[in-house]
Amino acid sequence: MQQLMTKESLDKFLNKEFPQVSKNFKILNVSDQSFSMLMYITEEHLRPGATVSGPTMFLLADVTFYLATLSIIGPKSLTVTTNCSINFLRKPNEKNLTSKARILKLGKTLSVGDVLIYSEDIDEPVAHASLTYSIPQK
Repeated sequence: MQQLMTKESLDKFLNKEFPQVSKNFKILNVSDQSFSMLMYITEEHLRPGATVSGPTMFLLADVTFYLATLSIIGPKSLTVTTNCSINFLRKPNEKNLTSKARILKLGKTLSVGDVLIYSEDIDEPVAHASLTYSIPQK
């Protein structure tokens, strides 16, 4: 799959379209083979039990797969989540999270893939999400 958006153009897009959350993320890698991000974890992302909340991990998976899809199809801001299933595999610690996305199938109207989420200092993934996005026509 050929990249239509670079790391820099995705950063600009995220800052323009989603300024309310863009400060929480850093794009680590954009290529035709992989897409990865970092999410800065702060007190607002934690839940009782000294762990990162499930909604926070969903947010990271959603943003990661959204930008991975846009990196291939271009800046179509009305691309939307149509399905997400997330499995929480183990307790993350209170540190930053990283994510790695794979696009498994990209068609004219749908993008299907998954995201693995990792917590700093834990080698195994803490969550796995399967996502489908609807791609707007024109």
